[in-house]
Amino acid sequence: MTATRKNAIWLYLLSDYVAAILSWYGLFMFRKIVFEQLPFSFSLPLNNNNFWVAILIVPELWLLFFYFTGSYTDLYKKSRLQETIKTLLISFLGSIVIFFLLLLDDWVRKYSDYYLTFFVLFALQFLFTTSLRMLVLNAVKKNIRTGAVSFGTLLIGNSVKANELYIELTKKQHDFGFRFIGYIELNGQQSNPLSSELKMLGTLAQLEDILRHNEAIEEVIIAIESSEHHQLNDIITRLADKNVTIRIIPDMFDILSGTVKMNHVVGEGFIEIPAVMLSEWQRITKRWFDIIASASAIVLTLPVTLYVAFKIWWTDKGDIFYSQERLGQYGKPFMIYKFRSMYANAEQHGPQLTTEEDPRITPIGKIIRKYRIDELPQFWNVIKGEMSIVGPRAERKYFADKITAEAPYYRHVFRVQPGITSLGMVKYGYASSVEEMIKRLKYDIIYIENMSILMDFKIMIYTVQTVLYGRGK
Repeated sequence: MTATRKNAIWLYLLSDYVAAILSWYGLFMFRKIVFEQLPFSFSLPLNNNNFWVAILIVPELWLLFFYFTGSYTDLYKKSRLQETIKTLLISFLGSIVIFFLLLLDDWVRKYSDYYLTFFVLFALQFLFTTSLRMLVLNAVKKNIRTGAVSFGTLLIGNSVKANELYIELTKKQHDFGFRFIGYIELNGQQSNPLSSELKMLGTLAQLEDILRHNEAIEEVIIAIESSEHHQLNDIITRLADKNVTIRIIPDMFDILSGTVKMNHVVGEGFIEIPAVMLSEWQRITKRWFDIIASASAIVLTLPVTLYVAFKIWWTDKGDIFYSQERLGQYGKPFMIYKFRSMYANAEQHGPQLTTEEDPRITPIGKIIRKYRIDELPQFWNVIKGEMSIVGPRAERKYFADKITAEAPYYRHVFRVQPGITSLGMVKYGYASSVEEMIKRLKYDIIYIENMSILMDFKIMIYTVQTVLYGRGK
């Protein structure tokens, strides 16, 4: 994200802070003038300690509300209408919280004053926040229209449809921020309508290399004819492990089935596959839950950790911990931490999967693997942001390549962070062969397509049962 786009987020946050101060000032003045019937004066709250205490607390509360609902993300990808509706809902819910925290025990003339207090708080908060936010969002949209900020875009397709789309998005009065870097030729046709308008970067077989060497690409638009839809699955699979937003130009069947997402009144409707699977508020909530739960788990399991560490050292005299390179979100490698459960040099003949009665596993290793205790150090990976508590199992590149060769859709697991536990682990368990890994993969794909906070809690409950009954291996 560029500095301009980051600065816009900070300006958005500042506008919310100012709006919270103004709304609280307005509520304070309203209550003093209407309820206590004091004469109007701009200096009225200056000598009131309660006012200054609230000014130190209330704006921070509003910033927390907006943060946890995903307000402070890339403004250049936001819709003004959607933000207004979202602000209305958050202002209402936040006003309920603040009313019960700070206003319920205030003096009132009659019970109906409570309703009036809540309404004024909600109305002022919504009006001030929306007004200031629109100033920032209008400036953002102006930057897009003038080309000061744009999104690196790759067009896949070389048909008449692709050419028409390119002309519409670049020549119309309304600019949607797409900065076309080039296009990918789809069917081996060197002569096509796009060649005179846009640079050909390569073929579909070169897609991964093109994205690797063009890091500015953050949007991929797929514009293919209905007769070419058999290639769509291959294209999406190739893009599954890339941090890009995928937009597909629909045909009439897609429109009638209701899968088309309209972000603008003017312009094409797209079927959109976002780079991040969860909504912003769920993503932020999931991350904070991961941090708090992992820190708590590290503290609560400290006696177990110390005991297991001592037993590993005492019985085997070797290293206590074991680290190994795994692939994380978007295929980025990281080092995963575990308690060592195998003898030293267990893979001197190359990467191997664990099997039943595996002779490489130490006596203490059999116990800690049965109860998943060997995975306790992975909570550090979660705190570092390399893993989540719930997510697909992180694999080594050696086995990831083998799975991808047999099941190319495996790349979809890289769209999310790997986890300590997963739907695949609770439904299928450990895999001792590539074939079993592919069978387990379907559960990970089901999880990715149905990700939610509720789904994570269900998986964690099943995981606790697995640990308590010693069903690991």
